[in-house]
Amino acid sequence: MCGIVAYVGYRPALPVLLAGLRRLEYRGYDSAGVALVRPGWIERHRVAGPLDGLVRATRRVDASATTGIGHTRWATHGAPTVENAHPHIDCHGTWAVLHTGIIETHEALRARLRRRGHRFRSQTDTEVIAHLLEDAPSQDPPKAVAWATARLEGSFSLEIVSARDPGRVVAVRLGSPLVVGLGVGEQFIASDVPALLPFTRRVVYLEDAEQCEVTADGIRLERAGRRRRMRIETLRVGETEAERSGYPHFMLKEIHEQPEAVAAALQGRIDLARAQVRLTEKGYGRIDPRRVRRVVAIGCGTALHAALVAKRSIEGLARVPVDVVAASEFRYGEPVLGPGTVVLAISQSGETADTLAGVRLARASRRPVLAIVNVPGSALTREADAVLPMRAGLEIGVASTKAYTSQLVMALLLALDWGRQRGTLSPSAARALLKGLVSLPGALRRTLGLSGTIRRAAQRFAKGHHGNFMFVGRGYNFATAFEGALKLKEITYRHAEGYGAGEMKHGPLALVDARLPVVAVAVRDTVRAKIASNIEEIRARGGNLLVVGTEGDHALARRAGVFFGIPDLPEPLTPVVAVVPLQLFAYHLAVALGRDVDRPRNLAKSVTVE
Repeated sequence: MCGIVAYVGYRPALPVLLAGLRRLEYRGYDSAGVALVRPGWIERHRVAGPLDGLVRATRRVDASATTGIGHTRWATHGAPTVENAHPHIDCHGTWAVLHTGIIETHEALRARLRRRGHRFRSQTDTEVIAHLLEDAPSQDPPKAVAWATARLEGSFSLEIVSARDPGRVVAVRLGSPLVVGLGVGEQFIASDVPALLPFTRRVVYLEDAEQCEVTADGIRLERAGRRRRMRIETLRVGETEAERSGYPHFMLKEIHEQPEAVAAALQGRIDLARAQVRLTEKGYGRIDPRRVRRVVAIGCGTALHAALVAKRSIEGLARVPVDVVAASEFRYGEPVLGPGTVVLAISQSGETADTLAGVRLARASRRPVLAIVNVPGSALTREADAVLPMRAGLEIGVASTKAYTSQLVMALLLALDWGRQRGTLSPSAARALLKGLVSLPGALRRTLGLSGTIRRAAQRFAKGHHGNFMFVGRGYNFATAFEGALKLKEITYRHAEGYGAGEMKHGPLALVDARLPVVAVAVRDTVRAKIASNIEEIRARGGNLLVVGTEGDHALARRAGVFFGIPDLPEPLTPVVAVVPLQLFAYHLAVALGRDVDRPRNLAKSVTVE
């Protein structure tokens, strides 16, 4: 989950490292550090807190070193202190190591190394790697790293330098992502592509259990002692995607990018004349929906909520039963994956540890895996049998927004295609939904026009010191309530819970009084009358109501303290737009409360460890 970057080449390494870390800070901001390799020694600088402190601490550093590694930390083992900040060194300062992930056997290794006389200065699991390298039979960096990593268990990516070889960086991937950027007379390594964008578009994604040796002249890839040929890919990402482009926060920028993200997801995939969907990506055609008996949809966090909407879409349009399971539970359960079962894995990053573990479990059961994923070249794109790319572009904000709406659109396209192929969806019904999909970018733009109204409402609630919020929804927008509550929790630190509105009488109604804001999603759909009754139950108990409804629903608007109207859409499409006011409300409430929206406490963007 941390951000790591390395450089070796002809230019001063420090500015490159700091620029890369700035673009990776969404992956961790508890502490930061760099190691610069000079002839015969390693210069190290570390600070607790965000990257700005490291920039200040290195302002007067001699910038002549042309090899270095850098790290921005999301703390796992050990508090976010200077002592626990990366990089870590061995007893003699010969080796410097940084890593993202978890070394599961670090306690036993630490005890063994202490008995051998090694002195530890931190509480991190990372430091054991530096001392292991010190004990390696060969001090040649690639050989020493291979020897040390063979003694580690866990999920991790490493960047390692040695004072004995100042023009070389050795990197290892085991579970956590790493990508190498190729230059001319210089090379880069990072845990995510934004760090590379100012410098190169030519990249190589490391495979799992692979070691990479990088010098200014090139790279060498090795796995299990065998060399691998490079597969060079060209990034199709603009550099401005990793910048705020005038917005105060990445989250707000990405909320406003949703019309373009949805349009990108739809591009070339809709055939209105034939009332069909065109999905031609990797492996998709090998899954015959007429033979699918059951889908198990897995994901984590926001992706799990997308899976709930996917369940509704696939069951409603394609008439295939769908079970939704949190990937963190699926991987440790004993799932029954019988014949005809397809596992649908949903992930923005394609590197979520629990989701990948679930995918491997499915593959071990010889069941096909279909992935909805955003990041090209990610582990999920390589491990899934079939892939549906979201095309949402870079998402930097920790609280996911445009990735969620893109996931919903991809799930709808899948359900529509399967419905047509299975004969459960008529051409006329499919054409109406496809026309609705084409209208989605415009509907999103209209909804974004509510931002000023939503901001003023959020500011009023910020002044009211409301510590708890309830979100309710039904039908296709059952999951919208959960996603709205999650957004609020993530960035405002206010307690919020999502419920199915029909469950209010089964317990949650006891919480309702005049102090509790209740956010209801009540668009014009088949359950609108039912949720209107639930809203009356809340009103009767003095609940403080905010309602996301359909434009022109004056009866519902009169019942709400605050009403946000979205365009009228076919029912299966409403979750894509109904979530936007909830994203904006959470954002503006967080800003009014003085929260650091893009760096919420205790969280990082990609959860690559358990």
